Amino acid sequence: MTAVELGRLPPIGPAVVTLGVFDGVHLGHRQVLTATAEAARRHDAAPVALVFSPHPDEVLRPGTEVPRLLPPALTLERIGALGIRPLEVRFDDALRSCTPEDFLGRLGPALDLRAVTMTRDSAFGKGRAGTLDRVRQIGAEAGFEAIGVEPAAADGAPVSSSRIRSLLAAGDVGATTRLLAGPPLLRGTVVHGDRRGRLLGYPTANLRFDYRAAMPALGIYLGRVHVPARDVGPGHPALVSVGVRPTFEDDGRVLVEAFLLDWDGDLYDAELDVELVARLRDELRFESAEALVEQMRRDEEDARRLVAAEGA
Repeated sequence: MTAVELGRLPPIGPAVVTLGVFDGVHLGHRQVLTATAEAARRHDAAPVALVFSPHPDEVLRPGTEVPRLLPPALTLERIGALGIRPLEVRFDDALRSCTPEDFLGRLGPALDLRAVTMTRDSAFGKGRAGTLDRVRQIGAEAGFEAIGVEPAAADGAPVSSSRIRSLLAAGDVGATTRLLAGPPLLRGTVVHGDRRGRLLGYPTANLRFDYRAAMPALGIYLGRVHVPARDVGPGHPALVSVGVRPTFEDDGRVLVEAFLLDWDGDLYDAELDVELVARLRDELRFESAEALVEQMRRDEEDARRLVAAEGA
C-alpha cells in the first residue's frame, strides 16, 4: 500500500475513524482499535484506521529516523487482521499544519464520518490542538461522535511504542512480548555473508532490513523463524545472534543472523520473520574461534532445552 494524501482517500462511506502511527500494534493500540470496531458496529459503519507515514517525528524533526517495532507493511496487515481497514496517510508539512477542523473536514467525501475514537491523552493537528474535548466540540457541530478511550497501562506505566523500544533495547523479551501481545519480530531478507558461520559448523541466515528496525540488546536469543514463501513450518526454532561479532571484527555494524535448528536448505533471497522468544546471554568476545564454537554448542543445548520445555 502506498501512502496517500488525506484529501485523496478511497471512497468508503459511513466510517468510524481512529488515527496514529500504530507501531507495534501493541496493547494500547489494540484497546483503541477494539473501541473503533465496537463503535462501527453501533453506527453500522466501516471501522477505519488512518496510519501516518512516515512517522510524524521524522517530519517534525528533520534528520530523525524512528526505529520501528514492525515493518510498515506488517503494521497494516496486523491492523487489518483485527477487522479494521487501514489507510496509509502521507504525513508531510501540509498535514502537520492542519487544524483539527481542517483535518477532519478533509476526510469527506471519501468518509461519511460517524465517530472518531482516540485515547483521552492523545491529540493531533497543528499545535496538538485536536484534543478529545476539541474533537467533541467539532463533532457536536458536524454531527459525529467523539469517543474517548482510557490509555492502556501495564506494570504501573503507560503502554507506548517508545517504552517498548526501550524494553527491547534492554533485552527484556518477556516484558516486550507482554506489551506487544506477541513476541518482538524482525523481518529481513537473507543475503550472502562471509560464510564464517558455515566454517564454524553453524551456518546462519544473514538478514538485511529494508526499514529501520528497532533492535534488541546485543546478545544471543532463542527465536522462531517464519518463511512466508517457503515450507519451513510454523515458527521453526533458531538461535538468533544480534551483535557486532567482536571475536573477529568489530566495525560497529549490528548484524542479525539466525541459525535454524535441524534445518538444511537454501534460504538466500528469502524473506524471514524472526520472532524473539527468550534472551540466552550477552554477546561475548572470545580469545579463539574454538572457544566461540564451544560456547555456541552450549547455546544450542540451552535453546533445545527451552524448545523441549516450552514447546517453542
